Amino acid sequence: MKKFIAIVLLVFLMSCKTKYANPHIVIHSNYGDIEIELFAKQAPKTVAAFLAYVDSGFYDNSSFYRVLLTEGLTTDDNIGLIQGGIWQTDPKHLVKIPGIVHESTKQTGLSHTDGTISLARSTPGSANTEFFICIGDQTQLDYGNTMQGGDGQGFAAFGRVVKGMSIVRKIQEQPSNGESFTGKILIYSIEKL
Repeated sequence: MKKFIAIVLLVFLMSCKTKYANPHIVIHSNYGDIEIELFAKQAPKTVAAFLAYVDSGFYDNSSFYRVLLTEGLTTDDNIGLIQGGIWQTDPKHLVKIPGIVHESTKQTGLSHTDGTISLARSTPGSANTEFFICIGDQTQLDYGNTMQGGDGQGFAAFGRVVKGMSIVRKIQEQPSNGESFTGKILIYSIEKL
């Protein structure tokens, strides 16, 4: 009987272990779910801040609002990004959130390749809740590239899409006027797995 209890206890403890080596989140949108692995070892400050925003419910009823794409390519080859956060849905709250210390791709060893999630910013240390997902390789957003006259510090990559890249592309394909989607692309919530 003691062996049986020990085995049941061992199985229970093993099942309580986390499912993933790195944290995972799911973005629930009106176009489907996007699962993202976050690289906490490489970008600890960025991931910690992002997860704190998730825990705070900041992304509940937020949106994807910005899109960049390269025209003339097929759906499978298009490149660009989609950007989301609380900028359109809760701008008063957004201005009260302090910036995150900038963790450049030079520091983290990450790169803006297809499916990378990164923080949007104006100047280093100004990024907070707004994020974007790369479609196709966007290494011009890494440290050292001047991004059309930028500061060369790049953006803070902190994870990558592991499921739902087809949803990211579907969102990117929605009608837009310049860099803005013409319709609402809703983020119902973001949750930790």
